[in-house]
Amino acid sequence: MSWLVLQKLLAMFAIVAIGWGVGRRRWLGDGNTAHVLGNAAFLIFVPALLFRTAARLPLATLPWRTLAAFFVPALALALLVYLWLRRRHARQQPARAAVRALTAVYGNAVQVGLPMAAALFDESGLGLYLTLVGLHGLVLLSVLTALVERDVAGAPGAHGGVWRSMARSIVTHPVVLPLLAGLAFNATGLQVPELIDQLLQVLGSAVVPVCLLLIGLSLQHYGVSGPLRESIALSAVKLIALPACVWPVAQGLFGLSGQPLAVVVLMAALPVGSNALLFAQRYRTDEAAATAAIVISTVAFAFTAPLWLALVAVF
Repeated sequence: MSWLVLQKLLAMFAIVAIGWGVGRRRWLGDGNTAHVLGNAAFLIFVPALLFRTAARLPLATLPWRTLAAFFVPALALALLVYLWLRRRHARQQPARAAVRALTAVYGNAVQVGLPMAAALFDESGLGLYLTLVGLHGLVLLSVLTALVERDVAGAPGAHGGVWRSMARSIVTHPVVLPLLAGLAFNATGLQVPELIDQLLQVLGSAVVPVCLLLIGLSLQHYGVSGPLRESIALSAVKLIALPACVWPVAQGLFGLSGQPLAVVVLMAALPVGSNALLFAQRYRTDEAAATAAIVISTVAFAFTAPLWLALVAVF
């Protein structure tokens, strides 16, 4: 692993540690400030980032084969995790299946993945990676949001009114709505006005530091002792099971090789992303497990990522 990537990881842990210290010192008050900060990220900063990303995607030149090579197995694994957990927790914790499924497949594509991709790949490989990043939230967050809203609305045996309420909740969700609006704006062929684009860029740039502070605050609030087993299991799915699914599908089914194959395997091998915690806080379910999984998987990533990339290079 390059020194640049290691520096990024150390900087991430430093900001998480600052968040932990702020929470321990009660500098932001005695209440659960993690929820306040999470709501700010989920309702303001993340929507700005998603709208700007969707509005700027080069839809006409997307590498569909490479995208399918990652998203088909990633969604398949997410659905398997979701269905397995839904059978166990549907009655007691209706949001748990979707929250944990997102934690198991949603990677830290910006804070960790971007510097690593920049260090490993040439311009074309980095372009492929950035395209995957652009659709990462759009695909995974949209699908899991639809599932969790269905479960929270009590879809099994639901009446028409509940289904209408669920559909309205999905469409107006702070993740789905900016994505749909951005894609609609993109389809018109218009450019986002410079002033608006600058505003969105500034708001979107707050996502990384705010989410890292949020992880530290949540870690101080929840700790890692309670959900340790579940967090280790989710980390193992993210770091081991997902790349083990993506690699053979990308190579065998979609015919990827060389740098494109390495790009999708790296994308699959990333640690759990901070949006998993925002998702958990949104539905007040498994915040502790998501926080611990982010920390555990990020530490373990320093060992698992070089192994996956070495295996791809050899085989």
